[in-house]
Amino acid sequence: MLVGVLSDTHGALPPEVDAAFEGVERIVHAGDIGAPWVIDHLEAIAPVVAVRGNMDTGDLGWRLQDQVVLQMGVHRVLVTHQPSHVARSGVPEGVSVVITGHTHRAAVEQVDGVLYVNPGSAGGRSRDGRGPTVALLDCATDPATARIVEL
Repeated sequence: MLVGVLSDTHGALPPEVDAAFEGVERIVHAGDIGAPWVIDHLEAIAPVVAVRGNMDTGDLGWRLQDQVVLQMGVHRVLVTHQPSHVARSGVPEGVSVVITGHTHRAAVEQVDGVLYVNPGSAGGRSRDGRGPTVALLDCATDPATARIVEL
């Protein structure tokens, strides 16, 4: 199962996202969506699961959860916007992948058997010198793998 992962669009979605997510079975948006049309656009590519970011207010704020746990293939995946939420509450039992956003710094890291994926900022400025980035997560492998895609 190939999953497109993005975060921090802040109401902007580069056209390169469509090509980057070609062939994905699901899309995960890790918050700070910025505008409902972003989700609508992504839904035309693949089914979307999204969480609320600290900047998501109004319609987005009330209809999204702070975190979700998904089953993707053989993997349980925790999705939340702020990495500090995971640091405070820990990784739930059985979760093998954690997806976060918020930092605008793209990273893929394996720690104690858990794959941590932060796709960076798809909607504009990164804080690590890159332009917009997303990630591709492969949940068909065990362990799961991910890579950052620069747009």
